[in-house]
Amino acid sequence: MKSITINGSKRESVGKVATKALRNAGRVPCVLYGGGEPLHFSAPELDFSKLVYTPNAHTVVINLDGENVAAILQDIQFHPLTDKILHIDFYRLFDDKEVSMNIPVKVEGAAPGVLNSGGVLVLNKRKLRVKALPKDLPDFIVANISKLKLGNKLYTTELQTEEYTLLHPDNTVVCQVRTSRASVNEEEDEDDTTTEEGTEGGDTASAAEISEAPAES
Repeated sequence: MKSITINGSKRESVGKVATKALRNAGRVPCVLYGGGEPLHFSAPELDFSKLVYTPNAHTVVINLDGENVAAILQDIQFHPLTDKILHIDFYRLFDDKEVSMNIPVKVEGAAPGVLNSGGVLVLNKRKLRVKALPKDLPDFIVANISKLKLGNKLYTTELQTEEYTLLHPDNTVVCQVRTSRASVNEEEDEDDTTTEEGTEGGDTASAAEISEAPAES
């Protein structure tokens, strides 16, 4: 997985006054957890643009006064009105300890249910929670839809690998192919037209047969 470097400075004071001063200076107060006592630091707000405002997943290398620390973003707080970053929590990575992280889903292939049957692909999960060693964290999880026919679903059990564990129930649907609303409306219009034609023709038996016929699923 790709890493983004954050250039931080350790914080001597963590009070409200100091925190407000940091934000006014364009810096974000942060805390690094894991491996002992929490470490308080701050970093320029611009350093987080490629980490926060992206659909991709990244690990982080935090440069603290010349010392590099590998970590992942654990939690982030935004201002409720301006969406400005208020605070970020990180978790330190260790080579021999598994961590949990949200990984984006990448769809590959062409679904027969979409190409041949006019269905619509619905992506139920854009990200999946993964547990793995840092070296096994994937950039994305591939969801191959090349076998999905109309009405078929792709479950998390079909995406499991030896490198990581998906932290979702086995019946979690990642994506599926549904009947499009346009197709349903077209079928209903065709049924109405056929029924009207049968009635106008005066063939009572034919009209009754059509109205009693089970609707196509």
